[in-house]
Amino acid sequence: MDIFEKCYNYTYAKQYIASGYYPYFIAMQGNEGSEAIFQGRRLIMCGSNNYLGLTTHPKVRKAAIEAIECYGTSCTGSRFLNGTLELHEQLEHELAEWVGKQAALVFSTGMQVNLGTISSLVSRNDVVILDRDDHASIVDGARLGWGKVKRFQHNNVEDLERVLAGVADNLGKLVVVDGLFSMEGDIAPLPGIAKVCKHYGARLMVDDAHALGILGGGRGTAAHFGLKDEVDLIMGTFSKSLASVGGYIAGDEDIIHYIKHHARSLIFSASIPPANAATALAALHVMQEEPERVKRINDIGDYMRESYHQLGFNTGNSVSPIIPIFIGDDMRAAIFWKAMFEAGVYVNMIVSPAVPDGKQLLRTSYMATHTDDQLAKVLEVFSQVGKQVGII
Repeated sequence: MDIFEKCYNYTYAKQYIASGYYPYFIAMQGNEGSEAIFQGRRLIMCGSNNYLGLTTHPKVRKAAIEAIECYGTSCTGSRFLNGTLELHEQLEHELAEWVGKQAALVFSTGMQVNLGTISSLVSRNDVVILDRDDHASIVDGARLGWGKVKRFQHNNVEDLERVLAGVADNLGKLVVVDGLFSMEGDIAPLPGIAKVCKHYGARLMVDDAHALGILGGGRGTAAHFGLKDEVDLIMGTFSKSLASVGGYIAGDEDIIHYIKHHARSLIFSASIPPANAATALAALHVMQEEPERVKRINDIGDYMRESYHQLGFNTGNSVSPIIPIFIGDDMRAAIFWKAMFEAGVYVNMIVSPAVPDGKQLLRTSYMATHTDDQLAKVLEVFSQVGKQVGII
């Protein structure tokens, strides 16, 4: 048996490429925040996680340039050995203060945060309980741990309680949920989840990759619900609202100290480059100094969601600037995506197995820097294509 046989037999993506409806790995010539350039054509970008539009902010760009001039391009070592700068520790201190925790720890990517944090905490006599719609990095982090993995129905507090009731009292329990779910734009019912976790002695970790900069005045899901003390660990990334690459975990000082000395994805990876750390720190400062950006992105989300409803589109349970347009079929989703792309609007096509069959969708997301004219154009194109494809 040749281990490469599965590779030779993988034809799913090749079929989309051959048909001209392949929506992934599209190489752009440029990206200017709310617009991208493809083969000389300008597209309105509605498929990015640049929620606050900070990738092009002058202060953020300047911080990255100055960090390279000061520190060079890399630390060429792990945080554990020679790769920790005072800049990293400043970023950790300010992030912890922003989300209301004692301490934080910065990793090189958001994926590494979940891999390292969950796997370091979940041992043989522990159980990790996940929402069925949790991000793949959470699932992989749970798999890397030595404990047992259980799942509960998406955003179903009663089902979470059923799962926790079936776990023996002498086992450690960690519940991990996304705060703001990245595909459908709905929010975890954190008050109910926190109450159930407390009743059964489970610790609670919230992935705020998409909630940071949007919910709770920019502080995330726990702040949104006034539950920062009830959430034990808050995870976040820099690759969305903070306009960089990297991530962090925040919590009580003793817990962060333990993760710092046990998370393999931190100890055995090169540290986040100085320019990326400086970018994230500068973006955090801009978010704090310009709170109107957080208000603007939420106002845009409310406006676009209501507009899609008026046009007749199904946006599911979204309550955020992440707005899915449900199509329900792979090929129709591909045709819809292609027509949008050719009309100058970039969205993300999400099909099975990434989502269950029947829930195929176009994922749209917005930025505080989208103009009213751009939003009007997006709605106009959606209306035209929706009628052509027979969705509305």
